[in-house]
Amino acid sequence: MMRTIDLRGRELSRAELLQLVPRAAVDTGIAVERVRPLVDAVRDRGEAALREQARDFDGVEGHALRVPEAEIAASLASCPPEIEQALRLLAERLRVASAAQVPEPRTTRFGDGAVIRQRWQPVSRVGLYAPGGKAAYPSSVLMNAVSAQAAGVPSLALASPAQREHGGGVHPAVLWAAAIVGVTEVYAIGGAGAIAAFAHGVPSIGLDPVDVVTGPGNVFVAAAKRVVNGLVGIDSEAGTTEILVIADSTAEPGFVAADLISQAEHDEAAASVLVTDSPELAERVGAEVERRAARTRHAERVRQALGGPQSAVILVDDLATAARVSDAYGPEHLEVQTADPEALLGSLSNAGAIFLGGHTPVSLGDYLAGSNHVLPTGGTARFAAGLGAHTFLRPQQVISYERDALSEVHEPLLAIAGAEGLPAHGEAVTARFESETEGTV
Repeated sequence: MMRTIDLRGRELSRAELLQLVPRAAVDTGIAVERVRPLVDAVRDRGEAALREQARDFDGVEGHALRVPEAEIAASLASCPPEIEQALRLLAERLRVASAAQVPEPRTTRFGDGAVIRQRWQPVSRVGLYAPGGKAAYPSSVLMNAVSAQAAGVPSLALASPAQREHGGGVHPAVLWAAAIVGVTEVYAIGGAGAIAAFAHGVPSIGLDPVDVVTGPGNVFVAAAKRVVNGLVGIDSEAGTTEILVIADSTAEPGFVAADLISQAEHDEAAASVLVTDSPELAERVGAEVERRAARTRHAERVRQALGGPQSAVILVDDLATAARVSDAYGPEHLEVQTADPEALLGSLSNAGAIFLGGHTPVSLGDYLAGSNHVLPTGGTARFAAGLGAHTFLRPQQVISYERDALSEVHEPLLAIAGAEGLPAHGEAVTARFESETEGTV
């Protein structure tokens, strides 16, 4: 089912590895051109454009774009107790882990009267997106909302696609999650239109523009984020899910196969990659994949994902090479199922999140590990981070100098200002030391 890429016996440069690792045949650049008119329409025509897009893409008309606050709170009555309990546990663990991501204020002193304070300020307002295509994602609502709350963001808005099956409303599971964490501003808006609405605002439905847009979605949501980036901040262009498993001969084939399948069930374009130095393990995992994929609920979707160009088994000579392959790939989710996962950790840098050992599946991170599951995809983990409290924080320096402290750096500052040809910079400091008889304060 999964194709094999054999890299054994080859000395490959980083550039060559970047070319060889499997990728989904998705071009966000092309998607940008498709969504730009949708974003511009929402900017120019607001609610009318959103309703047209709901009709065309969601098959919904005449629905309320904003969910009444009372309906959000009342939704929990329909939530099965075991699901509510699990969602509350997820939120509780995530809240603790997210709080640990908020840096403490720091003060630096360069002597008496020369102080720089480093503080971390939350943005004022955030737009959170929860997808609603092949599945409902209450867990994503919690991942976004709890992280923003841990950062101290005072205003949160949530958008999720209108569901024809639910009378044009937001999926009930999304409302359950919103109710659990106290998000009271929810909109039945999906896709690129939702991202545009967050960025530009829609006055007729009470939606004010936000400062940052976060949340996962398909390639069109990612493309819309690219279009509005700069007008607002974004977390990342989080696209279709990925898993890369580094495994050696000690790995349990059933565990590896189950984990590859778990991410493949998200979408036909999902990427599942195994990198191993054991041909025997690769063969056993292949057999397990065939057996397990045939009996899983989304068997056809899994089969397409695992058989696509974005998925593969990669054979390498050793685990050091496996680490190089993984870093070139930059996976959203990286599992290490080897005899000594900790020993390999120091060689691994590029991943959205890393799961060590046979009993730490990605599914744990998706729900109850306490970590965040909104992570960079498409190789962007080489330079981008996953969602966290830090996503909503801005480092800000507060500088405070007294007269004597300024005097100590007066001459060096004049020298630099002169070298750069900006004499007024130096004169602004000199002005503080001119005598009052010269007419200055």
